[in-house]
Amino acid sequence: MEEIKPGTDKKIVCIINPAAANRRWKKRRRLQAKLIDSLPGQCLDAPRSKEETVAMTKEACQAADLVVAVGGDGTIADVLQGIFESSRRPEITFGVIPFGSGNAFRKSLGLPRRPFKAIKYLKNGDTLTVDLIKIEGLVAGFASVGSTAAVTGEKIKHGIPGLAGHLLAARRLLFYKREEKIIGLYDGIDDKGNKFDYLEFPSRFLDAVIGKSNYFGYSWLVAPEARLNDGYLDLVLFEMPPLLYILSFPLIYFGFLQKRLRQFKAKEITIKGPSLDIQYNGEYLDTFTTVKARVLPAGLKVMANRKKAKRFLVETEDLNSN
Repeated sequence: MEEIKPGTDKKIVCIINPAAANRRWKKRRRLQAKLIDSLPGQCLDAPRSKEETVAMTKEACQAADLVVAVGGDGTIADVLQGIFESSRRPEITFGVIPFGSGNAFRKSLGLPRRPFKAIKYLKNGDTLTVDLIKIEGLVAGFASVGSTAAVTGEKIKHGIPGLAGHLLAARRLLFYKREEKIIGLYDGIDDKGNKFDYLEFPSRFLDAVIGKSNYFGYSWLVAPEARLNDGYLDLVLFEMPPLLYILSFPLIYFGFLQKRLRQFKAKEITIKGPSLDIQYNGEYLDTFTTVKARVLPAGLKVMANRKKAKRFLVETEDLNSN
């Protein structure tokens, strides 16, 4: 643990993943020095296990105003979970310094990719209140059910980190079985803009993306219609064969094909079917026969760049009209 020179009234704790970006954190002495010089509070190296990182974050929340995840999507997942399990969650503001292979969350918040540039937003950025997802008891900015989750699980099995690991694991897509599932949506808006109390329908989707934030890792705009603060989960259904998905991937990556897909907004989502793979915040969870997700409205205060994040926000007057 390293003390950081005081320079503001905010009590800040940075939870650092030493293994982020293939352990480049330990090699980047200049970044470490700048972070320590720029922020008050403490820098803590995250333990190896997810459970220990969550526990460390919960403890840090007892004395902090701003808790910062320094790493990729995995670090963010664990720190978010620790904040939500803390008794002081309403008082805590969350910050991100991207230093990993994913960094999907920071993109929707309008934060820069380079850690040096991201540091200034912890002290001089905009504080936003955003919604989150609660899926199978875990907190997330984005999640998916189906093939992308299965690919994430495959990547963990072969142990190759970063983009290379995802590309190698992507062969799992070709063999993913599209079995029928039943989707139940509560209190939402359908793909034609009509409001409903409950909607149920079958789907043989290849992938179902549940978004509050808009991106997967590597700047993949997977849920372009999701809004950080609209009070709904955004559901995008990729109902196509695996080969067509692969051939269409450039259009999917930039969010163009999603305009032609079925998309819904709902405050709660239930999916039932055989062997449902789940990932949340880029972390593989497990397979289930029933998946439940619900929105956590105004669940988290975050440091962000409001100007860059504006396209993914709903203005206050629009929220009041809903």
